[in-house]
Amino acid sequence: MIDRDGFRPNVGIILVNDENRLFWGRRIGQDAWQFPQGGIQEGETPEEAMYRELEEEVGLKPHQVELLGSTRHWLRYRLPKRFIRRNAHPVCIGQKQRWFLLRVKCSESDFCLDGCDKPEFDDWRWVKYWQPVRDVIYFKRRVYQRALEELAPLLFPDARPRRPRSRSNYLRQQRR
Repeated sequence: MIDRDGFRPNVGIILVNDENRLFWGRRIGQDAWQFPQGGIQEGETPEEAMYRELEEEVGLKPHQVELLGSTRHWLRYRLPKRFIRRNAHPVCIGQKQRWFLLRVKCSESDFCLDGCDKPEFDDWRWVKYWQPVRDVIYFKRRVYQRALEELAPLLFPDARPRRPRSRSNYLRQQRR
């Protein structure tokens, strides 16, 4: 399902633990890390798609998480030209995403990355709040930054976590 502007409707899922660390999944067979995400099917609401993707990609059910909030609007990113399949109709030029922030209310042993026919991840870890912006593939960075900025007040009502300004500052903060 592609909208008239060429964007595929999609949901992104940011899972957070009790220490406000974020779930960071490694794409199967790759050295690429990202949040769980997936397309919205015909007739499905973004929230319904989020819960379906949560179970498919991470193995968690709605009662194992608490929905803290979502982005107010669609956040879009364009695919680099080399990833656009020009022979597909309609042509998909990128994704428009609604992002959901969920607190995990279950044990880490409840996570299951291979519970579906086509697993997305083969490993995962908890990371500091801003690490995904630095580590995700380049064309998704701005969307990750916007989603994390919008959702940060839900986790940090008094003050947002400090975002490193440069790669060297980021590396210094990670060593602390």
